[in-house]
Amino acid sequence: MRQGALIGPIIVAIGLVIAAIAFAVVGALLETADGSAELRLNRNEAELATQRSDIEKLRAEVRDAQVEIERLSEDLALQAAQPRMAAPVATAGVVPEVTAATPELGTGDEEVGDHGGTAQMTEVMRLAKTRFNQGVTQPGNRVMMEVLGPPRDNYGTDCQSVTQPRLKALLETRQIGPIKVTMVKPALDSLERILAELQASEPDIYNALGTAGAMCARLIRGSRTAVSNHSWGTAIDLKLEDQLDGFADGGTQFGLLLLAELFNKEGWFWGATYSREDSMHFEVGVETLRKWQAEGKL
Repeated sequence: MRQGALIGPIIVAIGLVIAAIAFAVVGALLETADGSAELRLNRNEAELATQRSDIEKLRAEVRDAQVEIERLSEDLALQAAQPRMAAPVATAGVVPEVTAATPELGTGDEEVGDHGGTAQMTEVMRLAKTRFNQGVTQPGNRVMMEVLGPPRDNYGTDCQSVTQPRLKALLETRQIGPIKVTMVKPALDSLERILAELQASEPDIYNALGTAGAMCARLIRGSRTAVSNHSWGTAIDLKLEDQLDGFADGGTQFGLLLLAELFNKEGWFWGATYSREDSMHFEVGVETLRKWQAEGKL
């Protein structure tokens, strides 16, 4: 009887031991499984972060390519709109034709102003394009739309007014030295700094300075879709001694070369380096627009 009575408790004890061992084994297995899952999750998150970084790089490359495509499209529009050039007419202080004997400025071998004081400000020089617009990117329509939005709902070839409320609020007409222009406020502030430096370094050019237009909402000449950057009040055309620099003639007035260095210093892009040279044209570069946007000025 005693032996039979002990069998039951022994079986129960053995069962409890087996249950404890099984519980410990299952717990260990679950802990291992949880650790492996967490490790796999961490690896997946790291791979996802890398893929996101790669995607952002590709997006940046696509944006850069779009900017270049827009720039080329605008250049093509300008080329299509340019009439066949007539024979140049000689005027006082202007070299009527760019030849091999025409002085070349901006090569980097000499100072731009170091010409023995013989060059007149409207004398036409050949341009070494690679010296200018270093680190300054020309803004295409995509960038302008992204930063400032559309100036109006429709455009023509003639100047029209801005209708977009936010852009209108940014515009201001200001007398800056010898010129009076309408542009967005941060562009006017920048232009004031440029002309103040010009007045100090080149007073003759400062006093001879004039404008051929700034704010003008319109299409690029010859294009049905490309909008001129003048439409946002971020571009200006300048002239010296009331003489316009010849468009796409391969030459640049000497005084505009000096001006270009000051504009580049302020982050403006110079139109002389277009495939169809437009030396009187200056516009705020992409980098400067982005900076003003980040600072809440636009």
